[in-house]
Amino acid sequence: MSKKHAKKQVNEFDETIAASRSFFEKYKRAILYGGGGLLAIIIIALLVHQFYITPRNNHANESIFYAEQAFMDGNYEKALNGDGANMGFIAVANEYKNTKAGNLACLYAAKCYAATEKYQEAIDMLNKFSGCGDAMISPAATALKGNCYAELGDNEKAAELLLKAAKDADNNTISPTCLLQAGQIFAALGQNDKALDCYKQIKSKYQQSSLYYEIDKYIEATQQ
Repeated sequence: MSKKHAKKQVNEFDETIAASRSFFEKYKRAILYGGGGLLAIIIIALLVHQFYITPRNNHANESIFYAEQAFMDGNYEKALNGDGANMGFIAVANEYKNTKAGNLACLYAAKCYAATEKYQEAIDMLNKFSGCGDAMISPAATALKGNCYAELGDNEKAAELLLKAAKDADNNTISPTCLLQAGQIFAALGQNDKALDCYKQIKSKYQQSSLYYEIDKYIEATQQ
């Protein structure tokens, strides 16, 4: 972190403390006597959110911007580690834990590692990613982990994760791709019944996907 950025954070922290003291002085009678401990807890929670959580999230969002640009440019080294003046995904993930940007930085870092064939490092970062509770980003992260395990030769774990990603996503974008990949892994392992089940799921459930029009050839090849 630059000295300028560090000084900015210190100044903002001082302002936060001052604002909190001012708020307490103004409403201390209500805090101490009006509603007792419950009211005090509510007010403290509001103060923490207003003066700590929100600014911290804003700092994290600002800090991740450079790394995102480097990632889109395909400069994975700078995206991961920054350039000295700007933070990379690793620093954002470490410094801004428990923020959305810090969590997302873990996923970005994993993508950078996977793109540079550092698959174990990618898995380590994905283990720090807590998910987003959605039907796209979180299943895609699970699928990425599955692909990393496949690259490392752990095909059973890879297939397990790909099936999980397909189930969690349950959409025409992610699920068919994950099912196809899992099916190909099962076929390579000689588990044709499991491979066939994956392919048939694509045919029966994801008729709006592009893979729907190709899946018959995989089914036929598995049944031969």
